[in-house]
Amino acid sequence: MRGDGPSGFKPGRMQQWLTPQALRLAPDTGLPFRPRHRIITPELSLGRIGSLEVRLAGKPSDIKRAQKLRYKVFYRDGHAIADAATLLARRDKDGFDKVCDHLLVVDHAAKPSMSGKQPVVGTYRLLRQDIAEAHGGFYSENEFDIAALTERHAGLRFLELGRSCVLPPYRTKRTMELLWHGIWSYVRRHRMDVMIGCASLQGTDPDRLALQLSFLHHFARAPQAWRANAHASRYVEMNRMAKDAIDAKAALRELPPLIKGYLRVGAFIGDGAVIDQQFGTTDVLVVMPVSAISERYIGHFGADASRHAA
Repeated sequence: MRGDGPSGFKPGRMQQWLTPQALRLAPDTGLPFRPRHRIITPELSLGRIGSLEVRLAGKPSDIKRAQKLRYKVFYRDGHAIADAATLLARRDKDGFDKVCDHLLVVDHAAKPSMSGKQPVVGTYRLLRQDIAEAHGGFYSENEFDIAALTERHAGLRFLELGRSCVLPPYRTKRTMELLWHGIWSYVRRHRMDVMIGCASLQGTDPDRLALQLSFLHHFARAPQAWRANAHASRYVEMNRMAKDAIDAKAALRELPPLIKGYLRVGAFIGDGAVIDQQFGTTDVLVVMPVSAISERYIGHFGADASRHAA
């Protein structure tokens, strides 16, 4: 769930670079896939509002378009520090990209690129638990103890959201609604039970973020059953102000829009934050059991994800 400065969740963290092996059947789809690469999901189009379409990436060139968008948002226009390889490629990429599904928002009314493609204006990266476990774990496990959470709910299926970003002109209710429709469609299609991911507060000084962190600690911290802790070596205390000293309205004004959106839907926040120097952020863990999502939002999108169906 990453990228939450201008637009959403920050980049994913799987760093393993993996090589293709023999074909076998992909979980849930029955389709052949190379286990070292992401799964190509059938029925790529998930929904549409006007000229905007939300769809899954269907080929490597689609993923490259998402990576280029992420570079623009995270590095060119954001505060992330690019290494030489990232600067040269002008794409935000890591080993997770090969095993994740990628949600894209495409504007069919915009001017096509030199290659004739309509521009990708928003993206999310989706990693199902069975795929994560086969390829080294979840992205967020570098910061938070996800294993303890999944073990506590061994009968449930987890989905990690990450690498979220949207171009500035498209940071509108319509685009976000379409992204959420795409996520909800994916959740229903794959029968996911819990969504997780890192979300970011801009800045690396927790004292400057005391109001936001304390608000999340006192008013949004996950109940014990759904709580995941930041790893002890990276743990940053979120409880920096007494509960009765918090101006809740001021805190909500300061929180990034995406985190506020998650809280409105019914998400919880894990225990402890983590500083990410590369991206200039302080990260919190979002945990969103499908069973806790507000009925109002399920009703809005449709229990069968039919509201904006393509």
